[in-house]
Amino acid sequence: MLGFLVRRVIQSVFVMLAVALIAFLMFRFMGDPVNSMVAENASTEERAAVRERLGLDQPLWLQYGRFVARAAQGDFGLSWRNARPVSTLLAERFPATAELVLVAAVLSLVLGIPLGILTALRPRSFPAQSLQLISLIGISLPTFVTGILLILVFSVWLGWLPSFGRGDVVDIGWWSTGFFTLAGLKALILPSIMLCLFQLTLIMRLVRAEMLEVLRTDYIKFARARGLSNRSIHFRHALKNTLIPVITIFGLQLGGLIAFAIVTETVFQWPGMGALFIQAVSFGDVPVMAAYLVLVSLIFVIINTTVDLLYAVLDPRLRVDGARGAH
Repeated sequence: MLGFLVRRVIQSVFVMLAVALIAFLMFRFMGDPVNSMVAENASTEERAAVRERLGLDQPLWLQYGRFVARAAQGDFGLSWRNARPVSTLLAERFPATAELVLVAAVLSLVLGIPLGILTALRPRSFPAQSLQLISLIGISLPTFVTGILLILVFSVWLGWLPSFGRGDVVDIGWWSTGFFTLAGLKALILPSIMLCLFQLTLIMRLVRAEMLEVLRTDYIKFARARGLSNRSIHFRHALKNTLIPVITIFGLQLGGLIAFAIVTETVFQWPGMGALFIQAVSFGDVPVMAAYLVLVSLIFVIINTTVDLLYAVLDPRLRVDGARGAH
């Protein structure tokens, strides 16, 4: 296990270096940001001073090296749009995105797994057939269409929930949370439903397919022959093996929730990192875009490594194979 962890850390370092290089090169050639930061009648000396302050007068390889060194310390330079440290902007926006993703992930697990079990154990029942139809619609509909429909029904027609913003928040140190205010909780409902819908339907269908396959295996037949109750077979033996691939998919999708929260934050004007990234793209704010891509990639790497470790812990066959490979 230790050797596996060391290998994954080394791989992660190379992955992050590659991502940093791609992000730096991709957005380095989007034009001269000095033209957007100074007046049209600015003198050559003023433009040169701004260029020197941003470090744009250095060679490209040196700029990349300084970018990597500072990024490792959490310093991504100054935003070309706001003239503020990028790390400060991300720290202000990260709590909103983190809470949105957390609620969406919890909803997808809490609802997806039981619904998947239900559709697997009673596949021909009316509730199971209805859930299958609803899940198909949920996967097929574009995310932004779902968000617009939610706003139309619950905000415009019924007036129950807010259609935009984060509501009232409470500051706890540098972290701002909406969990402790009624307005914050109400504002969180529609965006989290929109964000979790695809993940929920995916988990439900995956649990259903995996459980149906596990219930057809020989050891389940032996368990029935031994006289074990259906409850014990379904929830003690079958469910445990069903959840192993679900953990892998959920881990990968969790990173996707963070990356693709951009659409949700745009539809609901949620003040998170995704909205900040969209603003940066509109303005050509290279430091913010590069920092966002590096941060999201880092989260992906951490989540994937954690999922691999959990997979090895939950599946004894992987530990046995790893021990044999070591010898």
